[in-house]
Amino acid sequence: MTTVLRDKFEMLSNMTPSLIDGEYVFCSIPNDGSKVHDLNPIATFQEREGLAVVLEKGEAHEAGFETSLAMRQITLNVNSALDGVGLTAGVAACLADAGIPCNVVAAYHHDHIFVPTGLADRALHLLAALQAESAGATRKY
Repeated sequence: MTTVLRDKFEMLSNMTPSLIDGEYVFCSIPNDGSKVHDLNPIATFQEREGLAVVLEKGEAHEAGFETSLAMRQITLNVNSALDGVGLTAGVAACLADAGIPCNVVAAYHHDHIFVPTGLADRALHLLAALQAESAGATRKY
């Protein structure tokens, strides 16, 4: 049985970020759902304005969506608890300090960070450094 982590430093030091192949685009489908049946999103979220979907860039282009902000996915390979505190904040702060925008999708088993394609390698390097740094960190509270 895999241990589910809740502590910030345990989650950060065990996150093992990996860059996933492919490019993805965030899109929105009107609430009538007319297009969603023909698509294969890797993530969805119902918002007031419509259904947010994350699509592979080629599929998004074929469906007529804007694809100029292509993103790469970095999966944090740590079993973080849904009520864990600090993983998202730590990752977002690390990337923000380097001027790298990110969109976080917290799923059931793992968290997934989407960053602009041209910044993906740098983001992966920074997250690996954060992981190593967190392994030696101690609680300050």
